[in-house]
Amino acid sequence: MDSKQFLAGVLTISMFLMLGNMIKRDHFDTVEARHRGEERSLNWVSRQPARTQALKPCWGKPEEDAEQSNGHITFSLKSGPEYHPSQVADAVVIARYLGATLVLPDIRGSKPGQKRNFQELYDVDKFIQSLEGVVKVVSELPAGVAARLPTVIRVPNGVSEDFINEQIRPAFLANNYLKLASSFPSASVGMRENRNDELESVACLAMFGSLVIKPAVSKVADMMIQRLQMLGHNLHSQFIAIDIRTDRQSCKEGKTGKKACYDVQEVVDFLRMLGFGKDNAVYVTQTWWDETLTPLKEYFPRTYTKDDLVPAEKRAEVLGTGSELERVIDFQICSKSDVFVPAVAGVFYESVAGKRIASGLTKILVPGQVDDDAYAATADEFVSSYVSKKKHVAYSCHC
Repeated sequence: MDSKQFLAGVLTISMFLMLGNMIKRDHFDTVEARHRGEERSLNWVSRQPARTQALKPCWGKPEEDAEQSNGHITFSLKSGPEYHPSQVADAVVIARYLGATLVLPDIRGSKPGQKRNFQELYDVDKFIQSLEGVVKVVSELPAGVAARLPTVIRVPNGVSEDFINEQIRPAFLANNYLKLASSFPSASVGMRENRNDELESVACLAMFGSLVIKPAVSKVADMMIQRLQMLGHNLHSQFIAIDIRTDRQSCKEGKTGKKACYDVQEVVDFLRMLGFGKDNAVYVTQTWWDETLTPLKEYFPRTYTKDDLVPAEKRAEVLGTGSELERVIDFQICSKSDVFVPAVAGVFYESVAGKRIASGLTKILVPGQVDDDAYAATADEFVSSYVSKKKHVAYSCHC
């Protein structure tokens, strides 16, 4: 080999080495940048406690006891525990304002004609005790009143004092027997307008201080929560509750153009972006396994439905009936999980948010669109605005 060939060979090898170093450096710089972004997200997730200090109720009972009743008000609770706090608050506010006796509601089932007694889900004694001095509560109508037909009044969520005066009071004075039909054109969780301080205080008490799930029912959810906490890979992993729908019918775009819900793959990408990993146990608000949940299971092997977690002795009572108990369990677990991810907008998300805010469980992460540059994102960018901007009525009712 002459000197020219030798020099050409050395130059060729040098060029390949330089090119290799450039590719390697570029590759690892990209990986390192991505890793730094994931690490920042993971550090945010890991260092934030699941619970902050619980808020204290800042409402009080009215100074004057309820007036002697001269009429009765009845109502039915909608199917789904997420509606009940607002419905009860409106009924109590109306009864207090009119000096009426409130009759314990029944609970409509998910199918036409289905009903449950209030005491099947809620602690009646605590309900009545909490409202003592605010309104008089009875378990059923007197026979003479029950024989008559009530005047049915459609009541908007967050009923105002003006509406009571203009629409409800005249009907009550004419009949003294009303049946309230709640309307939820949209879920409003801010402070109500045109309502005096006493009624606001009464509404807060009714919404956050009157409804207590019966121990026999809440015990099932608590047992499931304990299992989820144990199923995490280590003591530092937090369990995530995801409210998600596998049917796309509920995933309609909102009027503002914002997504009304996120599908399974979008939720997986979102949680991965924030640094959650295989150690985390995940609960989804599904009764039975659905194949559309497979992407979630692939990345989070510890993903469970109610079918996986309900104690054997309670399966016949809870599962497969489409009963109110299934949604009550979802509500309880989503209200008490370390992290709550509402993949569906609506009343369930808003009502769960209120329970969590009051108890100090403010780790509510709302999914956002994930793109290729999202690895530098941190979870605080996706904290629910009910928490980050204190837009929820829970902040007005608690101190």
